[in-house]
Amino acid sequence: MVPGTAAGVLVGDLVYTWLAVRLMRRTGRADVTAMPFGIDTPTLFAMVFGVLGPVKLATGDPALAWKVAMAVTIAIGLVKTALAFTGDLARRVVPRAALLGSIAGVAVLLIAFLPALKIVRDPVVGLVSLVLLLLALFGGVRMPFGVPGAFAAVVAGSAIFWARAALGGGEGHAALVGHLGLAVPWPTLAWLGGVGPALPYLTIALPFALVTVIGGIDNTESAAAAGDDYRARDILMTEALATILAGICGGVIQNTPYIGHPAYKAMGARAGYTLATALVIGGGAALGGLGFLVGLLPEAAVAPILVFIGLEITAQAFHASPARHGAAVAIAFVPVAATVVLIQGGMLLGGLGKSAADLAGEAASAWRALLVLGNGFILTAVLWAWALATIVDRRFAVTAAVFAAASLAALVGLMHSPLASGGVFWPWAPPSAVPWRLAGAYGLLTIACGLAARAGARTP
Repeated sequence: MVPGTAAGVLVGDLVYTWLAVRLMRRTGRADVTAMPFGIDTPTLFAMVFGVLGPVKLATGDPALAWKVAMAVTIAIGLVKTALAFTGDLARRVVPRAALLGSIAGVAVLLIAFLPALKIVRDPVVGLVSLVLLLLALFGGVRMPFGVPGAFAAVVAGSAIFWARAALGGGEGHAALVGHLGLAVPWPTLAWLGGVGPALPYLTIALPFALVTVIGGIDNTESAAAAGDDYRARDILMTEALATILAGICGGVIQNTPYIGHPAYKAMGARAGYTLATALVIGGGAALGGLGFLVGLLPEAAVAPILVFIGLEITAQAFHASPARHGAAVAIAFVPVAATVVLIQGGMLLGGLGKSAADLAGEAASAWRALLVLGNGFILTAVLWAWALATIVDRRFAVTAAVFAAASLAALVGLMHSPLASGGVFWPWAPPSAVPWRLAGAYGLLTIACGLAARAGARTP
């Protein structure tokens, strides 16, 4: 599974490197930065807890679970292939505040906040690395020997970590030696044996295809705001085909462009860093050396890079959007915040040997509300920010159309799904009355905004 999944990263990063070089040649600029690319972390959790685990528990057959996950991954790639042709249209229609606001929420609340917890768990390593990084990238302080700021921060943090461990003043990593051995990813037809059993799990997996497509469009807009204007179709088609390749080679996690292009650009990255990523991840997975690399770098020393990415993307969302759309950018953070609380709340409950099913009364009601607000958060963020931006611009007919789309999305669980898995469902067979209530609420908003549009049209 690991080499197969890495095969998608390898190919995707190589293509993104080529796209950057092509843009460099077309524009005559040497400062073009490639789009970052990798595996989609939310899908990793969905596949582990929503596909691999349930199939293994239901059948007792780990090989079948692997085949089903492969088939689901390929299905996700096929859906993304079809959706790739909508990317450039979406960039033309959706306000920049909605596109950048949705990923800014992810950036500051998921990419920056969660790693910040790792920093404060080990402040001697984490805070030193973070401040060195901020001094170099925000303060313009030159690092010794002119090394890049991010590299200097990670080296400094790692040196403190291992020096402390050598002196017995802290915990070192349990093992630095990976399980070395050649495991070249190779196409296989084993996934065909999982096609039939995979069908019930598509309702869980396919929303994640939509999430990464929306994220890819958002990230393409973010790169354009930073000066590197890629075609959304090229970015999305690459992630789709890389996902299919990963599935065919045994991988079980889809690929996606990563948030952070402007931050990588600020760190001085150009087209070469994605080539390096392709070689390290692809080669490391095939040789079994990734475990050594993960063990060598302490989390607290690497986490500051993610904090910087979160800060840079969030700042860009406000700076690159019209000032009047600041509230639209901000409202996109709300559904992402619900997701953060769900993640941390679930971890805390698990530490107590409990789950959300053990909650009662107000606690259970609050959890259900968080679930409804957090599920499909990226689509919710885009539509809410889009609606507010059009309200600010007094384009109430467009606002009505956005709320109508939200009503349909809520009706099938593409957003606000009440299911713990975040899965979709048929509108005539909802898991509870919640989807109908939400769809009705958005329907009323559609009518209200439609009336506002008519009243505005009659105003001289």
